[in-house]
Amino acid sequence: MNRTSTTPKIYCGVDTHADTHHAALVTDTGVILDSRQFDATAIGYHDLEVWMLEHGHPISFGVEGAASYGAGLTRHLLGCGISVVEVPRLNRKLRRNSGKSDPIDAEAAARAVLAGNQLAQPKRGDGPIESIRALRIARSGAVKAATASMNAVRSMIVTEPESLRTELRGHSATKLLDICAAFESDLTALREPAHAIKLSLRSLASRTRELRREAAELKKHLATLVARIAPRTSDVSGLGPDTAAALLITVGDNPDRLRSESSLAHLCGVAPIPRPQGKPPGIGFTEVATDVPTRRCTLLSSCDSDTTTKRVATRNVARQKVSRCPRSSGARSSTLPARYSARSERITRL
Repeated sequence: MNRTSTTPKIYCGVDTHADTHHAALVTDTGVILDSRQFDATAIGYHDLEVWMLEHGHPISFGVEGAASYGAGLTRHLLGCGISVVEVPRLNRKLRRNSGKSDPIDAEAAARAVLAGNQLAQPKRGDGPIESIRALRIARSGAVKAATASMNAVRSMIVTEPESLRTELRGHSATKLLDICAAFESDLTALREPAHAIKLSLRSLASRTRELRREAAELKKHLATLVARIAPRTSDVSGLGPDTAAALLITVGDNPDRLRSESSLAHLCGVAPIPRPQGKPPGIGFTEVATDVPTRRCTLLSSCDSDTTTKRVATRNVARQKVSRCPRSSGARSSTLPARYSARSERITRL
């Protein structure tokens, strides 16, 4: 009986790095086929693709860090029509048991794709949203550098000689930069603190003004690009270009990867967490059964004596340990431990 050989279905996982990527191949039955390292270059991406096709038919390709070190590989594979998913980091328990190395991480990524655990569709990073991200990174860096430079100017004024402090005191930021930028110092007398401080302030002031000009120019280009790409988002009242750009960057160049509002909420970290049915968690919501009026006044806002079950936030429970209801001190003290009640009686007698 002749058996016909069929092309195996394979899953590939890649552990990405700055200079090299390590890939591993796993069959649909979980058998490891091969593991190999490639350069993080265009030639290396092509060699990885050819090597993968030689072993079988690729079903899916899992990349760890698809938005950082694996961005170039992800764009290459998507351009070749290969299905790519982003896999999470290696499980800590597995890392402790099996160790951590490039082949182990690549194999774990391939098995995560095979199991379908916590996979995400990566951003393409080849459209106008990528341009917005680049402009926003440059502007944010300029703003942070300008703020740091301005803080350095103000901190130097605190320790300056009294004559300079009097001259620079009580001015706005713009006026202060103008005064510092106009300072002249004797380069041959830098051993004297006054001349060195003036030179330093002039340098910091010029740097701050240039960074502010650069940030304003980048913001102008960013606002123009955002308004062109997402005009409806830009027209929202109170939504500036920087916030609108952040929302667009979150969605990415392929918004179809977000299938619902729930997926966007999970991506932004604001999705509700299911309430456990066992013991109350440390964070989140829990159900508190109240059967004593004083206990109810300690935990909840209402003061009725019905035995009910209401959902209250744990953080609110912690804040409302001290009763705020207009009840007598005796009613409030009934909820306290006996040692606190006895102590309060001793203090009252004294």
